Amino acid sequence: MKLSDQSLRKVLFIDIETVSREKSFKELDQTWQNLWELKAATFQNNTDSIDVSYEKRAAIFAEFGKVICISLGYFHKDKNSHHEIFRVKSFYENEESALLKSFAALLQKYFSDEHDWQLCGHNIREFDIPFLCRRMVANGIALPDILDLSGRKPWEINIIDTMQQWKFGDYKNYTSLKLIAATLGIPSPKDDIEGKDVGHVFWNEHNLQRIVDYCHRDVITVARILMKIKAETCTLDEADILIQ
Repeated sequence: MKLSDQSLRKVLFIDIETVSREKSFKELDQTWQNLWELKAATFQNNTDSIDVSYEKRAAIFAEFGKVICISLGYFHKDKNSHHEIFRVKSFYENEESALLKSFAALLQKYFSDEHDWQLCGHNIREFDIPFLCRRMVANGIALPDILDLSGRKPWEINIIDTMQQWKFGDYKNYTSLKLIAATLGIPSPKDDIEGKDVGHVFWNEHNLQRIVDYCHRDVITVARILMKIKAETCTLDEADILIQ
């Protein structure tokens, strides 16, 4: 299906926030310290100490990190006003297993038809979806149908990645959500914190709500970017957003 033909009402927008499994390298047991040292040895041009490399990078690897927040967004017509609204729901916990179980249950109950719904996010193919699936497997949680991508052919995977869409066939390096938003005249989702700050806010400030707010702003921004790429005539104003 061409993107221009994709109904926004059948798109599920997703963003996740992750942190390292422990606050610092020193808090890992010996086995995991050894495993991180092996991983860090593969980083090119790495001049950081083992402690600093763990602090900077552990959160981006599903084997060494964990999910602390997942935000979902979808378009929905209000039953009373018949006005189109964008609902945002976030799952967040200090304990990863409980978060993932709640998230998986909601996907299976309301978004189980993997041929009907499209998942959408920024760099979702390379990061969010693989990270979620790996962490679910690690926690012994069955993958919801919409996330069970094994055995599917590339054209059968219903994912819209705004980073890939922005490339338009080009093969340049990663383009950030913040940069695309600025280019398209969309308010930045990074007006408080950015991805590099999440670990500090979680481990040092213990302010999970601040991370949740950041996560759902990313989901809203991705929705606005997709609407721009699709050349939608309507806009997603603050009044149209319902955060649950």
